[in-house]
Amino acid sequence: MAKPLADLIRPSSLDEVVGQRHLIGKNAVLRKIIESNHIPNMIFYGPSGTGKTTIANIIASLTNKALYKVNATTAGSQDIKDVISQIGTLHAQNGILLYLDEIQYFSKKQQQLLLEYIENGDITLIASTTENPYFYVYNALLSRSTVFEFKQISNKEMIPAIERAINFLAEIKQNDVDIEEGLIPYIASISGGDCRKAMNIVELLFEVSSHYNKTYYLKMVDVASLGQKSSFSYDKDGDQHYDILSAFHKSLRGSDPDAAVFYLAKLIEAGDIISPSRRMLAMCSEDVGLAYPQAISIVKSLVDSAFQLGLPEARLPLAEAAIFLATCPKSNSVVNAIDKAISDVKKGKGVTIPSNLKDAHYEGSSSLGHGTNYVYPHDFPNHYIYQQYLPNDIKQEIYYEYGENKVEQTTKNYWDNIKYKKNK
Repeated sequence: MAKPLADLIRPSSLDEVVGQRHLIGKNAVLRKIIESNHIPNMIFYGPSGTGKTTIANIIASLTNKALYKVNATTAGSQDIKDVISQIGTLHAQNGILLYLDEIQYFSKKQQQLLLEYIENGDITLIASTTENPYFYVYNALLSRSTVFEFKQISNKEMIPAIERAINFLAEIKQNDVDIEEGLIPYIASISGGDCRKAMNIVELLFEVSSHYNKTYYLKMVDVASLGQKSSFSYDKDGDQHYDILSAFHKSLRGSDPDAAVFYLAKLIEAGDIISPSRRMLAMCSEDVGLAYPQAISIVKSLVDSAFQLGLPEARLPLAEAAIFLATCPKSNSVVNAIDKAISDVKKGKGVTIPSNLKDAHYEGSSSLGHGTNYVYPHDFPNHYIYQQYLPNDIKQEIYYEYGENKVEQTTKNYWDNIKYKKNK
């Protein structure tokens, strides 16, 4: 077969496209735009195999503009200049529709080449990217475009596309098919929301399946050998990596051990144990903090164990750490205190340290008044005596506020008792 199956059965109308109902469903905004035939500059953002190229092709077929397709992974500035040179020619008398795939691979300078022409309407741009356009697309180009986010296709939405692919190949090969029960939903489940990946699995399945008496026997065991880890695409430098990490951290912070373990499993399946380890160590202070001060020692021991063990055994101490942190009492008093203090430092506050706190361990310090009025707290009951520690301009500031958990409230009561008596 000369062309991949995904290209051979690519939908030619919006109604044939699977998924993206939020964009192309009835009364959805992108559908209305396409049906109006007044196409603005657009950026399609989302994972691979979710219909970005398909919908761009459908839009191109409905316009009377000259269509040019450029893939930024292999194209350069000259390719863009070649497109620009067609403006006003007989071939492009109604303007140009440029489909720029993987725009994130173009440099700022290359993207700037398009600015003048999309601004005056000579070129209508439809760009696609698997990376967050707000990080990878030049701001001036972004401000002149409308961003549409494509989402992974659900298993339920994927099933009709898989059925269509199987029927198409059976017809091409002029054979019947015998499909094992549960096979189609299984293909959907291991495709990771990527329709192109599902099509590839179906295509390969026909190559490896046994067939006789003009019948192909499609079996789960063959799909399993083809799918393997295909259900999970992962780029440690891409958006998906940071989205999973963000979901992992927020699940831990939100005290949901089930969600935390699930997102940890995604990271482990990708072979990444460094990212969740760093994230859990950070949240010991950021999100658990003084509500359970021993958390950092426990998590550090579990993380160390994970690195000593390596995968697959590392999954056990990491899961233990995740469940532990998710079920720990929470306090953000530490991060609030240090962030507020850093903010004041950046604003230039508290430049002059009180004289009684300055270094007095050198000859002549007393003549400068450094450290002369310092009072040693350990000389007093409960190792406390009031004196001013903050600089004069911020002496009333409160950076640390006790959390409402048992540990911090116990500490607060202890110090309130001591300081109240001393300050009476």
